[in-house]
Amino acid sequence: MGAQFSQFFPPRPTFTLDDVPSLSGKVIIITGAASGIGLELTRMLYQKGATIYLAGRSESHAQNAIESIQATAFPSNTITGHLHYLPLHLDDLTTIKSTVEAFAALETKLDLLVNNAGVSQPPLGSVSKQGIELQLATNCLGPFLLTQLLLPFLNTSATTSPSAPRVIWTSSQVAELSAPPEGIIMSELQSPPPNAVRNYVTSKLGNWFLSVEFAYRYGGNGIISVAQNPGAASTNLLRNAQLMKILSWPLLHSPALAAHTVLFAACAEELDRPENNGAYVIPWGRIHPGVATGLEKHLKRAEDGGTGRAREFWDWCEERTRDYM
Repeated sequence: MGAQFSQFFPPRPTFTLDDVPSLSGKVIIITGAASGIGLELTRMLYQKGATIYLAGRSESHAQNAIESIQATAFPSNTITGHLHYLPLHLDDLTTIKSTVEAFAALETKLDLLVNNAGVSQPPLGSVSKQGIELQLATNCLGPFLLTQLLLPFLNTSATTSPSAPRVIWTSSQVAELSAPPEGIIMSELQSPPPNAVRNYVTSKLGNWFLSVEFAYRYGGNGIISVAQNPGAASTNLLRNAQLMKILSWPLLHSPALAAHTVLFAACAEELDRPENNGAYVIPWGRIHPGVATGLEKHLKRAEDGGTGRAREFWDWCEERTRDYM
């Protein structure tokens, strides 16, 4: 219970931008980087010299974000990086390959992928272009396909860069607090219940499952996979759930503070240790001290004493995206 309480009221960040070495020469993709936590993370990493692709739906929003960051008065000794827009529509699986092709025309490697973009509680019945419940499609299937298509670039970084490339998956505290005993009920993926909150919980636990399973599959390639709960922040994520935003207002923090969670997940050296591959990071930049037993068993494969539910979810995502590879 203490771990849950400390996620509602986290201690001050101990890992800050001052702890991040130069990122000059590093290539980064951040989805949903035009606002909220993604924007603040981009602002941070830009100050370390990284080349960052702001991946999202709206070029105008991305360009506004780029201009805002470039207009920021940084310390005089700051060596800034480069910012570019990358078109990305996570709710349409037919378009994601073109996103990767656009990236491939400019880069040969990828050092960090931050799957930050997401949607929460859209109107009931909202679906993706492929007719899939919108939260599951945007939060899980789109990022899964994007990450799979970017694997060659991550592998190149793993073999040519001194530090291991990372993939960051965005979960939420609700995955721990509200998941059913089964973890994810697989039948609900085919027939989602008429409950936007329940479907959001499924998608956020799904992100956690994908992170752990990615670490199982690609940790041997030298790629780090990290899931993270960025913390409760006042962003546009709750634009479709205004009542919840009002009720949770006392617990909401600034996006700039929540970005420290992702900064830790993206840059902290302790996550390079093999035993921490597949770790879960909580606000404002700490490895989770202990996942509840009821949930932990679903993260493990059957041969490791778990239920294999994370692997089962991965296989479902793989099957649903196979035709778009």
